[in-house]
Parts: sequence; C-alpha cells; structure tokens
Amino acid sequence: MRFQPQVRPNVKSTRLSPVYPMAVRAYLDHAATTPMTTRAREAMIEALASFGNPSGTHTEARRARQALEEARDRIADRLGARAREVVFTSGGTEALNLALAGRPPSGCAISAIEHDAVRNAVPGAQEIPVTQDGLIEVDAIPADARCIAVMAANNETGVIQPVGRVRSAAPDAVLVVDAVCAAAWLDLGAIPADLLAISGHKFGGPQGIGALMVREGTVVEPLLHGGGQERERRSGTQNVAGAVAMAVAFDEVCEMRAVATARVAELRDRLGDGLLQAIGGVTETGLRASKTSGNVHLCIEGIESETLLVLLDRAGVAASAGSACASGALHASHVLLAMGIAKEKALGSLRLTLGPDTTEAEITHALVMIAECVAKLRA
Repeated sequence: MRFQPQVRPNVKSTRLSPVYPMAVRAYLDHAATTPMTTRAREAMIEALASFGNPSGTHTEARRARQALEEARDRIADRLGARAREVVFTSGGTEALNLALAGRPPSGCAISAIEHDAVRNAVPGAQEIPVTQDGLIEVDAIPADARCIAVMAANNETGVIQPVGRVRSAAPDAVLVVDAVCAAAWLDLGAIPADLLAISGHKFGGPQGIGALMVREGTVVEPLLHGGGQERERRSGTQNVAGAVAMAVAFDEVCEMRAVATARVAELRDRLGDGLLQAIGGVTETGLRASKTSGNVHLCIEGIESETLLVLLDRAGVAASAGSACASGALHASHVLLAMGIAKEKALGSLRLTLGPDTTEAEITHALVMIAECVAKLRA
C-alpha cells in the first residue's frame, strides 16, 4: 500500500522554508510528532460526522459505538491482542501512567533511559543502568522487582531495547513497555509485554489519542473515575474520531513498514555519514545497527543545542535536541548522562528523525544547513 502523507500548507513537491523561500524545508522531527496521513485525516473527518456518544443506546450512539469497536479490533490485531485488551487513552503519557498507577516504587524497576512519563509516574523506583551504547543491562535487573518498565525503542537515541531478554530475566514481573516511538518501525505483536503503550501521532495518526494494551489477567488501577467506560479501566467519553484515525494510520504504517524501513534507513545513513564527514568534533550516540531506521542522534562539540535549533529552524530544518516534552529546557538529557556521556558534550546533542515521507531533497538541504549553522556557531 502506498503511503499518503498529509500535504502541509505551502508544500508542493518540496517543503518550503519561510526564511529561504526557494529552499526545501526539511522536517526531521518525526519522533516528536508525525504529519497525519491522508487516509487517517479523511477517516477522522468522516468519523466526526458520527457525533453520537458511544455509551448511549439510540441510533447515533450505536453508530459511534460501532466505529469505536471496529477501530479497537484493528488496533488489537496489530498488537497481537484481543479487542478487550485494548484501552483507549488520550495518548502515550496517560497510557503509561495508567499502566503504572498504584504500583509501589519499592517493587518497580525502570531503565535509566525511560521517558519522564514513566520516571515521574513511579518516583523512587529502582533504576536499571544502561551501557554506553544505550542498551539496558539485563543482568542488573533486580531479582525482587515485581514490575519492570522498559522502552521498546528510546525516544531520543532510537536504540532498540532487548525486551525479550528482559522478559526472560524476570518472567514473573509485570512488564510495562513504552512502544510509543517504536510503533512505526517494529512489529509490536512480537513484544512479550503485559502492558504496552502507543500514541497515534507517532505514526501518522492524530494527536490526543493513544492506547494501552492490557494483557488479560494483568490488573490496572484506574486514573480517571466516572462512567466506567473502557471496561471500568478508563472513564470518560471516548474520542471516537481519534480512535478511528489512529487505527487507519496504524494499519497503514504496518502494511508499508518493510518497504519504508529500508528506504528510510538509506536516507538516515546518508544523513548520518554526511554529517560525520562534514563536521569535526561530532559523535554518533548508540550503535546505528541497534537503532530504529529513522534516527540520527549526534553530540556536537562546541555548540549548545537550543541555539543550534533556532538557527536550523530559520534555515529550514526542523529538528530537536531530545524529547519534545523537554523542549526549551537547558539541561543535559538524562538519557545521555545514563550512557556515560559528559554533561558538556550532552548539551550539544542533536536528534534528527526521519519518517516514511522524508525526501532526498530534505536530506540534501539538511546536510548543507546543519554544517553551515554549526560553523556559524563555532565562529
């Protein structure tokens, strides 16, 4: 199936920079959010016409309920789960908070590179160290851990974690997997999780919709109380249009994954190799072979990330320093510090993330502009 990305305003065959009108604008921040696909957007608009509350009993309500449950079926199929194991949420953060709600920190262990949605949900949890390549040290998992949280792929470095080995090392613990930044690249149905979180806007769906897969027999404590929707696990009127659009986008990204992964990996390698050759004092974090296909993560000596990002945006390159949730925060990433990277070096991090609709023209533009902006800052 051919991927149909959303065509954004002022975009024809290329993206245009507001500062350099004749130049390509390169959007290299797909790990923060992706453009909605054409099919997902159309499905969402159509679903908005079914305005009924899915908890009702009349015709309009039943129509909305049918759309919601069809979306649930499609998402469950892609997760290798039963429909009743899928709980719709407002996004990845809520899904992870729901997964960890009520679990005592003394019994929880999380990897040192987890997103703040996990870190702040169980403050005081034991931290499992990672290697200098960003991989969780499975041998360091506490023997008494009753709940373990680990990413399928890190949101900053893109390093894919050995979730299967974690499961084998702690077969009796509840395994919570943050698959938010992995859904576009990995087969989530093959991940042995008890609880697994996804977010629609990371793979071509809309913002404000996510899901938590709750394997049968796994207990979750509701965060929201009210009408008892989602089998008493998440009260509140469901976002039907968002769920429908997310299901369409998930189908689309799964069907095109093999082709898109290979093409994006080629562009990623061209970008990464080009920057390493063009700019001195650059270190690539993590092993490229262990990463998702669309991630280039670098530490650049002699610059500060936030200043570089401002220059890049003006030069027509959208990028980030790390987690979008921490954008604007002038502090070193806990992920990079956990990997043993010095604070001064970590403050010069640059995350470039590609998507299925990234073009060769964008990569060419980014190579030129990043090198020029770094040179300008160093001067």
